[in-house]
Amino acid sequence: MNKSTYIRTETLDEHILLITLDRSEARNAFNGEMAHQMERAIDQYEADDQLWAAVLTANGPTFSAGQDLKSARTGDMGVTKKRGAFGVMRVPPDKPLIACVNGQAFAGGLELVLSCDLIVASDTSEFALTEAKRALMAGGGGCFRLPRRIPYHIAMEMILTGAPFTAQQMFNFGLINRLQRPEETYEAAIELAKQLTANSPIAVQSSRTVAARSFAEQWSEEKSWKEQGPYFQRILDSEDMVEGLAAFAEKRDPVWKAR
Repeated sequence: MNKSTYIRTETLDEHILLITLDRSEARNAFNGEMAHQMERAIDQYEADDQLWAAVLTANGPTFSAGQDLKSARTGDMGVTKKRGAFGVMRVPPDKPLIACVNGQAFAGGLELVLSCDLIVASDTSEFALTEAKRALMAGGGGCFRLPRRIPYHIAMEMILTGAPFTAQQMFNFGLINRLQRPEETYEAAIELAKQLTANSPIAVQSSRTVAARSFAEQWSEEKSWKEQGPYFQRILDSEDMVEGLAAFAEKRDPVWKAR
């Protein structure tokens, strides 16, 4: 039996990977096969030294309804051994991932968004953790990631009631980086990715990892100085740093080599 393609990838502008959820007939809900396809896409992104930023978007009117509950009833929870739920939630890529959200990001759909570093959303999109309505829990990171990203009591309301919040509300809470009209959302996400790829990929990846880990693991000041050391040294040892300083001195655009 041929397996359907639920996750599509396309390279844009040499250094940007577009990852598209393409199971619109099921509101882009994840089953096991979709999760494994996502994991392969993330692995592809990490393995290719010429891919410096990725945009995660979706076909159809819904970004993602989360877990496919019909599949879940048969024991298919959409979890992979390596990266966890939906093939990305437990172990996101070590490079920047930008969510481009149109429509609803509910339950695991919101947890998928929370796995990203930057968020671009249309002003008509909605966000919710609806698991409690189905006697479930937001086990893909929602219960601990959301309270770190928005005010605690708002996060608790979303987790305990399952009520949806508008994109404007989430923007006001600081979750969303760019709030756009629906027809402008994709272009805004790609433009944000281009801003990242204009910088040294070594510097961006190292800085992203330090910022993400220190936030998620709640590093102390002392631990932060210690843990950032190897990442800082990677930059100091890179050809990109030499190129960046030379380009500044010579008043020209740098040519990054990602090494």
